[in-house]
Amino acid sequence: MSSETLDQPIQLSGAEQTAADREAQAALRARGPIPAHVACIMDGNGRWAKSRGKTRVTGHHEGVVSVRDVTEAAAQLGVEHLTLYTFSTENWHRPKAEVTALMELLVRTLRREAEKLHRNGIRLHAIGDLGRLPARGQRELQEAFDLTAGNTRMTLTLALSYGSRWEITGAVRQIAEAARAGRLDPADITEETVSDALLTRGLPDPDLLVRTAGEMRLSNFLLWQVAYTELYVTEKFWPDFRREALYEAVRSYQDRDRRFGRVEGE
Repeated sequence: MSSETLDQPIQLSGAEQTAADREAQAALRARGPIPAHVACIMDGNGRWAKSRGKTRVTGHHEGVVSVRDVTEAAAQLGVEHLTLYTFSTENWHRPKAEVTALMELLVRTLRREAEKLHRNGIRLHAIGDLGRLPARGQRELQEAFDLTAGNTRMTLTLALSYGSRWEITGAVRQIAEAARAGRLDPADITEETVSDALLTRGLPDPDLLVRTAGEMRLSNFLLWQVAYTELYVTEKFWPDFRREALYEAVRSYQDRDRRFGRVEGE
């Protein structure tokens, strides 16, 4: 990706990028490597709302504003893949009214943002048990996939109705069926075999995983893929996590020594 492309401003939110923000991004790129793949566990919408005497749904709406700002900033920085934990398999157990509101928010957000993503060269992708989503949500997703399919600036992946154990179980079943049918010798199964059977096949493993709201757990998110991912936990609730917070996470990443099991200097 050329520096000319990186410096080209994009505004998904419609707000004009400030000179100070462009300078902050340039300083980050000069400071060290930008993670190619950033994943986010977006936690704390409900607690953010409760702390302000608002409804949980209000917190989810404010969380969409953070999604928009973080997506915009990530694309401007030169992040190639951004994966957001949007709705987990466990989230289906939340109160029916909240689940319904979240699904309606998904539909409205996709309808409003798809064209903006397309104009800015961002491809939309999703992983998860998408068949559990309401029909309207599935239609809006497919239309957004089709619209943005040829874009290459950044891939935005939404983990929707997603759980990593569910994903890995499906991969094991797929591999076992191939072995039973004689298409695969069990002796030939490698880590690549497993990776290719996951929903994230074709995506690089995350370099940086951001978790908001101070929780110190992975919550069934990309368990296989984050084996060597750098973790960054912030006390900020997701609605308070905007581009400046993303820059701080990237600075922390740049200060890490990623050895992947090797000794220093090897």
